[in-house]
Amino acid sequence: MTIATLTATDPVVVDELLHASGEMSARRLIIAMMATPLVLLLKGWRGPLWIKRNRRYLGVAAFGYGLLHTVAYLADTATLSTAMSELPRLYIWTGWLAFLIFVPLAVTSTDYFVRKMGTWWKWLQRWTYAAAAVTLLHWAALHDLGGLAPALVHFVPLLALEAYRIWYWYLRPRPQPATIA
Repeated sequence: MTIATLTATDPVVVDELLHASGEMSARRLIIAMMATPLVLLLKGWRGPLWIKRNRRYLGVAAFGYGLLHTVAYLADTATLSTAMSELPRLYIWTGWLAFLIFVPLAVTSTDYFVRKMGTWWKWLQRWTYAAAAVTLLHWAALHDLGGLAPALVHFVPLLALEAYRIWYWYLRPRPQPATIA
């Protein structure tokens, strides 16, 4: 990203920045969320462990791209009144909602807050699932839900891994202890 991109007045450049930053935000979010199910699925492989150790950084990067996406959107609309008039549209308010969920997650992502909040930190970080669901809806709504395929290409692997995670922890058959008669 260069200064020319950030100071461009050409709507095409701003539009490209808007879409690229949104996709990068969603991709970072998805990768961060895939860490735990990948560790369960690929036991012994260090790649998922690296992702799991660094998922907080990936989440902050997702927020950073989301912030850039929001700034690009505001630059594209040019006025606050235009942004407010677009708020009732599904793809706009879902984007704002996802961003608003991201804010406390990013603010509390430091070691200080992890220590200070204790078990509440993990509870708060679980809001990432809500952010992901709203992000999927935002992405799909951008194309009047007819463009669901690009969003699903990114989210289906996450959904499959989360389904595996649920199966692994709650539904998989477990060996029964032998009873002595």
